[in-house]
Amino acid sequence: MAGNLRRFSSLALAGVLTTGNAAARGQGTDLSRLWEAAARAPQDADVQNRLGEALERIGALDAAIDAYRSALSARPDFRKASNNLILVLVKAGKGEEAVQRARALAAAAPEDPDRHFTLGLAQSEQNVSDAIESFRRVLAIAPRHTLARYNLALVLKRADRLPEAIEELERAHAIEPRPEVLYTLGVSYWHQGEVERAAQALRAAVALQPDYADAHYTLGAVLKATHDWTGAASSLRRAIAVRPDLSAAHYALSQVLQSSGDTSGARAHLAEAERLRLRAQAEQQAGVWTAVGIRQLDAGDQLASLESFRRAIGVFETYAPAHYQLGRALQRLNRPDEARAAFARARQLNPSLVPPTTDRF
Repeated sequence: MAGNLRRFSSLALAGVLTTGNAAARGQGTDLSRLWEAAARAPQDADVQNRLGEALERIGALDAAIDAYRSALSARPDFRKASNNLILVLVKAGKGEEAVQRARALAAAAPEDPDRHFTLGLAQSEQNVSDAIESFRRVLAIAPRHTLARYNLALVLKRADRLPEAIEELERAHAIEPRPEVLYTLGVSYWHQGEVERAAQALRAAVALQPDYADAHYTLGAVLKATHDWTGAASSLRRAIAVRPDLSAAHYALSQVLQSSGDTSGARAHLAEAERLRLRAQAEQQAGVWTAVGIRQLDAGDQLASLESFRRAIGVFETYAPAHYQLGRALQRLNRPDEARAAFARARQLNPSLVPPTTDRF
């Protein structure tokens, strides 16, 4: 799912920044070892790029930007690092620089559709008209560029040009059936009041990708709007089975159960929805403080970073990246016992966060 979203979604329009432990787990990247490798080989562009990707996944956007810049400093023609830098600049709210970089790349190779595509992604948060123009330029060069057609549809939808967006989504689906396209089609049909077509598209999306939690949830919401309580409850329960932390699904299910007479079930899911909402809020705050701390630590201000990491932990004690970064700060302050404890807690929460070799006391 994550890979599909990364390939099929404009950062600005579809990205949900995941800053928590769940994002760090299961990614197949040992962040601690990447930190260590990057320190040993600052001119290794591949390592710096991989470090940037790992930092981006835990929400440390400024640190990721620095890593991508290091990769490009070592290898200026590194296209993957260049694209990564442009897209993370958009995420970090630095869209103007992202557009400038993407525009320069497109100008250097005006017949390269992928460069215009990256430019369109960068422009999506800055100027909708420019983004539409860039995506249309891609399609003029490569009419079967599904990514460009999909992201063009997203921008058109955002600009309240829903009929045009639906046309582009239908064309994208005809070229390459994808669950993401069907999902967005379903949402678009629903917004137009075409409930049956919306449900049909969403059912097709989950048929292609049974673990598509957002599609199950949205199908449940569509069926809820038609008072199909049984169908809505079934879809919402599937969404929760895939993503137990999806608070919106718990909230919608509580409403469905209340309407169908299951008062106790409704109360239970409403309470869970509120618990998850507060947890997500705390986790997001912890991610912000951790990112601030990483920036301070990399700038050499260990004491300030220590305070930031402790604030993150105070907000959300089980946020593994904050404990790991606290260990790094304590190590630099020559406080090995405390560093050991911080690294141990980080690894307890997320086994992939193995202490750097020099800190395995």
